[in-house]
Amino acid sequence: MNTAAKVWLVGAGPGDPELLTIKAARLLTRARVVLYDHLVGDEVLGLVPADALRVYVGKQEGCHAVPQEEISRMLVRFAAAGSEVVRLKGGDPLVFGRGGEEAQALARAGIPFEVVPGITSAQGMSACAGIPLTHRDHASSVVLVTGHTKDDEPACDWASLARPRQTVVFYMGLRALPRICRELIAHGMAVDMPAAVVERATTPQQRVVTGTLLTLAALARAHEVRSPALVVVGDVVRLREELVVRGSAVATDTPAPETASPRRTPRVARSRTGAGAGARTSA
Repeated sequence: MNTAAKVWLVGAGPGDPELLTIKAARLLTRARVVLYDHLVGDEVLGLVPADALRVYVGKQEGCHAVPQEEISRMLVRFAAAGSEVVRLKGGDPLVFGRGGEEAQALARAGIPFEVVPGITSAQGMSACAGIPLTHRDHASSVVLVTGHTKDDEPACDWASLARPRQTVVFYMGLRALPRICRELIAHGMAVDMPAAVVERATTPQQRVVTGTLLTLAALARAHEVRSPALVVVGDVVRLREELVVRGSAVATDTPAPETASPRRTPRVARSRTGAGAGARTSA
């Protein structure tokens, strides 16, 4: 007879605690054991009871506090001992969150589990940076790509990613940004294709740097962009000018101080969360 407790693979959303789902919040308020990642904010963790066991298993780009295999083993051990576990991940557990690997480990061990979806970072970025993922005039498809693999290098079908009328979003792609731009250009994408890098999307620390495939890598270095950051490539990036810069009057929050830009071509903004955020830019 299986007496193991249940494991919940829970998405914490893209950063703004108000984007946490109701179900995720409910599970956190009654959690007894929580294994959480680096990108889970303090306000979300604040929902966890003070007497619950919290285990940090964070992964940053190029630095893993706990190997993935050990995390999976921990989930099995806790549940097998009778503890209900919340495995809390930034974004959505099954979108570059390794939730699939952990679900496999639980299934093979006979541990009951359930996945609670979260808003993935690309969706949150789209809303808060003013960059639609699709648009009838610009993009009929969107592709989400990891910026690195187990070998720490992008393993991409570059020709497919360089196709017209689509938006490409690279997760964890900041370190590989120069190569991403070079490969897309080499496979036929225009050098002046609009592109952006969005740092800490949906949070008060959000920054957006826009340029082209030819300029974006240098601009990201010049502005000292740091992870976590998303790289967005496609004609939809052009819409930011209209939706955020020109539409700034509809923003309800006062934006944080803007970041000066060393060139005239890009626009850089620091923003607060919410639709229309990032109202001020410098050029």
